[in-house]
Amino acid sequence: MKMIIHIVKTGESLYQIARRYGIPVDRIVEDNDIADPARLVVGQALLIRQETTQYIVQPGDSVFGIADRFGIPVEQLLEVNDLGYDAVIYPGDVLDIVYDNLDKTPMEINGFVYPNVEMDVLRRYLPYLTYLSIFSYQIRPGGNLSTLNEEALISEAYRYNVAPLMVVTNIERPGEFSSDLIRSVLASEAARSALIENLAATMMRKGYYGVVFDFEYLYPEDRALYNAFITRAAEVLRARGFITLSALAPKIRADQPGLLYEAHDYRAHGALLDRVIIMTYEWGYLFSEAMPVAPVNLVEQVIQYAITEIPNEKILMGMPNYGYDFLVPHVEGRPARLITNLEAIDLAARVNAAIRFNELAQSPYFDYYVNNQHHQVHFEDARSIESKIKLAVDYDLSGLSIWTLMSYFPQLTVLIDYHLEVVKVVGE
Repeated sequence: MKMIIHIVKTGESLYQIARRYGIPVDRIVEDNDIADPARLVVGQALLIRQETTQYIVQPGDSVFGIADRFGIPVEQLLEVNDLGYDAVIYPGDVLDIVYDNLDKTPMEINGFVYPNVEMDVLRRYLPYLTYLSIFSYQIRPGGNLSTLNEEALISEAYRYNVAPLMVVTNIERPGEFSSDLIRSVLASEAARSALIENLAATMMRKGYYGVVFDFEYLYPEDRALYNAFITRAAEVLRARGFITLSALAPKIRADQPGLLYEAHDYRAHGALLDRVIIMTYEWGYLFSEAMPVAPVNLVEQVIQYAITEIPNEKILMGMPNYGYDFLVPHVEGRPARLITNLEAIDLAARVNAAIRFNELAQSPYFDYYVNNQHHQVHFEDARSIESKIKLAVDYDLSGLSIWTLMSYFPQLTVLIDYHLEVVKVVGE
């Protein structure tokens, strides 16, 4: 199939777009999860997939001319029809016109979910995943762990040849990472050892493939303690057959200041662990000014630094699957509203807003007003997702890590399937 991203123009209907590309309306509706086919949004990005077809050679046709007519590489036309460059074609010959991407890049895809993810949503994502990271077990004083009811997710992951990963965090209260809690565990040899043993026992009992350390907001002076912990944890857990990963804040230099960054040692994690997830999102966040969640120009700056410290074949680049409805102007302490990508498009339709696109950030957004209050919505669409996939490919990274898979967005899976060959590490 050939993949096209069509941007809806003023006055266009779904029927007109489908007719232009010669494909059924239903396919556009399904690939883009369009709630109301009669209501498109100006500026909305639609994925268009054109099916394989056949062409009967006409007098005067050439291989190059046919390839140009159908918008496919001449090499692809020759390959799928088993023709050499010096092949002669004749009127009446039947050629296969294959639009599919024959040059997919192998990549690992990780996705985060909470235990309460809807199983139907999860099943739609699992064919496109290497790892499923279940969020989260929380550490407790003395190296103990909280409990989690996630057995059904682990079982479902293996049904789709997806490796389930245990995520462990220093979250003390819902949504709050505790610097003091992680320090109390890392500073005690007994607590560190107990935590590693509890991780191993839980992973063995539940059937996990590995663990993701997502320790955030550590005190800067605890950097060495964190490095010592992952050194020992990787040694013990790897000996028992588990893989180890960490999730790190998006840095652009080793000495980047800030509680979120200073204890995250890119070089140490890259040397000691099997994979490193770089959380390249949340530039625009719940309490920030209105801006893209993951502007690709800033994501690239992080990746450019990361590959100087971490082997690129170990890096999973973070990618958001959500957006925010911000209030403008920004008021300190006043939160934005978390919104799914499909909710953003539906909202734009309801308020009759045109979607615009920030070319530098490669990110869609729109403005609207309610009771004289200015809102600006930033989210992800086919264009922003494709730009991030291409960025990961350009830097030859191990793959992508998606936060989160709690809501289904079909453009995400269609683009992964078109551009990438998803690597499976279990069951195949």
